[in-house]
Amino acid sequence: MNDRELLYIKTIADTKSISKAAQQLFIAQPSLSQAIQKIEDELGTKLFVRKHDGISLTLAGEKYCLAATEILNIYDDFKNEVTYINDLKRGRVKIGITGFMGTYLLPKLLPLFMEKFPNIEIYVMEMNSTVLEKSLLDGSIDFAIMHSHPLKHNEPIDHEFLYKDPFMIVTKKNHPLSQFAKKDDSLPYPSIDLKHFKDEKFILLEKDKRIRQVCDIIFHIAGINPDVCLTLKSYESARRIASTGYGITLVPLQYLNIFKGEYEADYYFIEDNEYAFWDTCIATSPNMYLSKASKVFINLIREYFSQEQPI
Repeated sequence: MNDRELLYIKTIADTKSISKAAQQLFIAQPSLSQAIQKIEDELGTKLFVRKHDGISLTLAGEKYCLAATEILNIYDDFKNEVTYINDLKRGRVKIGITGFMGTYLLPKLLPLFMEKFPNIEIYVMEMNSTVLEKSLLDGSIDFAIMHSHPLKHNEPIDHEFLYKDPFMIVTKKNHPLSQFAKKDDSLPYPSIDLKHFKDEKFILLEKDKRIRQVCDIIFHIAGINPDVCLTLKSYESARRIASTGYGITLVPLQYLNIFKGEYEADYYFIEDNEYAFWDTCIATSPNMYLSKASKVFINLIREYFSQEQPI
């Protein structure tokens, strides 16, 4: 039973004539008769009684016609709903984003989107990158704004890269090892070789955090086995504590200006480490259908990153 067959039966019932129904349906009368015969053979019962003055429904035909009318109405409602969704008059977008990216990015993007598409529902799930990847694969979210690293692509996820963000060394002001820093007028901060800090204590995040995973890669490339004196959930807590001299930490450059004006520290680019960065990206599942509303939001993200330097 398909929508075409349902429409055939309903049209014949309405017109009480195969010839008139064929005209309305724009098909040949013999073809319509063959289609009805096929439907009746599959059901194992007659749907119509042929009389000299036309065609009437059998009891089975009446039941079929009632069901056909209900199903076709539901189908029409569904098509109308899809049209509304495709025209962005209605819809839903489920966005995954890391917590601190949401802090600065969502206030910029959500008002722009809602101004253009006020009837689109937005659901935001703030999670770390590891959980976001799992949520993409199980379909809990449509797409994610998150971070990736070339040595951490373990999941079958598509990444559209938006911004390469270097990791910075964070120390207290005027740390004794600052004597090894090199200034470059083209950069906002000096650079230094991480190896100078090999005997220092480090403040790092928990191992399920993408920042920690990238830090571990950076340490491995530098040949450093860090002496971890403190493990935290929040990069900002790590940054603030590092500013007091309790230990050293590593933080992405993009994150340094989210909280300004308190706990001033010194920052250094990392020398001679080609993997001392992560990529801000749009992540999608190759097996997941993206609605028009999701694609429009993704385009908004692209425009933001193409026009502005984040933070």
